[in-house]
Amino acid sequence: MDARPSPALFRLPSLAPRSAAPPRVLLWWGIALIVAGVVGFCVILYATLLSKLLPPSGVPILDAIRSDWYYSFVVPLTGPVILVAVYCHWLSMKLFKHA
Repeated sequence: MDARPSPALFRLPSLAPRSAAPPRVLLWWGIALIVAGVVGFCVILYATLLSKLLPPSGVPILDAIRSDWYYSFVVPLTGPVILVAVYCHWLSMKLFKHA
């Protein structure tokens, strides 16, 4: 009796796609994306919360962000709007399923 396993008839596909880029390039892309996410988070945090708490700075761009209230209302209202959208989606799927 042979101790070797028999060859598989087929090979399962790998879920991880192969990239032609070297690992170091992928690492730098990953770092760049993380940095961009952190910078974006800090900008939104400043525009929605911190700018309203600070006194006028005299810099026109920062004062324009301070006087704008759009994002201060949009960010907190995103949650309830998502809940309504999820409920409408669930309701439409139920009506479609039982129609």
